[in-house]
Amino acid sequence: MFDKEYDVIVVGAGHAGSEAAASAANLGCSTLLITMNLQNIAQMSCNPAMGGIAKGQIVREIDALGGYSGIVSDRTAIQFKMLNKSKGPAMWSPRVQSDRMRFAEEWRLLLEQTPNLDFYQEMVSGLIVDNGQIKGVRTSLGIEVRAKTVVLTNGTFLNGLIHIGDKQFGGGRAGERAATGITEQLLDLGFDSGRMKTGTPPRVDGRSLDYSKMVEQPGDERPEKFSYTNLSKPLTNQRSCYMTYTSPEVHNLLKEGFDRSPMFNGRIKSIGPRYCPSIEDKINRFADKERHQMFIEPEGWNTVEVYVNGFSTSLPEDVQFKALRSVVGFEGVKFFRPGYAIEYDYFPPTQLTHTLETKLISGLFFAGQINGTTGYEEAASQGLMAGINAALKVKEEEPFMIKRSEAYIGVLIDDLITKGTEEPYRMFTSRAEYRTLLRQDNADFRLTPMAHKIGLASDQRLKRMEEKEKKSKAFVKFFKDTSVTPDEANPVLEKKKSSLVNQSGKMFKLFARPQITLEDIRHFEKVSEYINENELDREVLEQTEIQVKYSGYIEKEKNNADKLNRLENIKIPKGFDYTKLKSLSYEAREKMTKIQPTTISQASRISGVSPSDISVLLVYMGR
Repeated sequence: MFDKEYDVIVVGAGHAGSEAAASAANLGCSTLLITMNLQNIAQMSCNPAMGGIAKGQIVREIDALGGYSGIVSDRTAIQFKMLNKSKGPAMWSPRVQSDRMRFAEEWRLLLEQTPNLDFYQEMVSGLIVDNGQIKGVRTSLGIEVRAKTVVLTNGTFLNGLIHIGDKQFGGGRAGERAATGITEQLLDLGFDSGRMKTGTPPRVDGRSLDYSKMVEQPGDERPEKFSYTNLSKPLTNQRSCYMTYTSPEVHNLLKEGFDRSPMFNGRIKSIGPRYCPSIEDKINRFADKERHQMFIEPEGWNTVEVYVNGFSTSLPEDVQFKALRSVVGFEGVKFFRPGYAIEYDYFPPTQLTHTLETKLISGLFFAGQINGTTGYEEAASQGLMAGINAALKVKEEEPFMIKRSEAYIGVLIDDLITKGTEEPYRMFTSRAEYRTLLRQDNADFRLTPMAHKIGLASDQRLKRMEEKEKKSKAFVKFFKDTSVTPDEANPVLEKKKSSLVNQSGKMFKLFARPQITLEDIRHFEKVSEYINENELDREVLEQTEIQVKYSGYIEKEKNNADKLNRLENIKIPKGFDYTKLKSLSYEAREKMTKIQPTTISQASRISGVSPSDISVLLVYMGR
């Protein structure tokens, strides 16, 4: 049936698997995507949205590297919002509400149009391993498919167990069975595994809600988009979301079911996501709060199904229903399905290298929730990187790695393989020490040249990015070179209650003032003429404004990143024996032996490794 050996097999077609299959195939490798149900490719298992705080930056980065998530999100969006606009641009994060059915359909159609990519529907129950090297996979029907590399993206399916109150049943997602066999084999091969938990809220019938009692949340007046390509367009029509709140009455009704809650009666043993807690967890942890926000999110353009964001729960279905009926606007609510929690196997990611290849089995890669992360965006970015590196390994080319100072994707992977994770990991802007450099607006400047170098971004795409960069640099130079007189400047400054000037000065200095926006600066004739003559679009104007206003911060952060990169360049030999360095603390020796950092910089980020341990290493490497 499968008479050829594939270059890359991807197991699982969620967000990680879809990006992995696309990147490997687009790099010219013969790729097979195997999944339990081809109808559920890139299914949005939880909320119908992409992006958000720090996650929006990741979607932009995936797009800049040649991945598909940004294009699919744009084409299937029903609302666009740039979050945190009141803060500095390092915090701006794009987010879309998605049409759930259209999202999965668009992904499938894009993958079907990708050359070098084959599909097969079946459960993978085992791996073919020979002498520490991956050789392929075995399916539940006993079919063996040979491959040079394998990417596992099993999501929540490995021995998945669904909990609703005191009921529990095997499953990887509502209505889908769990995957078995792989965990047990990986344990036999010497891997460590653990259990994690995540949850999802009830889905309800939008026709049964009273939106007039809720707060409307429309999209942006001038919506943008994720993708830097011209393969998608910004929205012209949008659907609103709505907000309502829980109350003490709702909390009391929920508490009545706590003794039947798998989270509190010990049935669920694993740790849930700290940053997306269930409603029962919120009531328990934040006992002083009288109410919690709930966001009512439509699931698409035409469906009446609604996602109740903020009400994730595994309480008994009768308790969920009774409590929701007491929420303002939900008095007549009808359920499509109750919320549930799911427990699944994961593999602590300290068992991986920076390429997401396992240290134990050559050619075997892990991406997504199997690594202990949560979130579509985190999964998709790992899938992209694992797919790229599996392809490069087959082609015997240099591996592709991104530093912490280059992308949120670099921060994510470094955090996972260096620190591991005890609870589902999600990305925040606070996790990135160089977030002023890693903004959502400049992901193409940062990453498209890298993607072009490995063959994932086209010449046309690189040219488009370079043109944008050239235009914004020239516009910044225009502000540095152009003078403005007090007569021209003061009316604008007075209007914005900014201190007046009494002599001519460069426009750059004026524009750098916090109160002065691009709209104010456009009032100067020289500026509007320059914009019109050079046909500057919105992206170039935004980029220029950020470069002018934040030049000091950006410069400072670049210098700090350069210092860090010097440590990044000091390599530690593979298989280095830390026991011979007697001056190292016992903990540092133990941790570094286990994680095997590849650079001094990575070693410095391992918890339990102190600055004095790094000094010892530096002295030794200096010799």
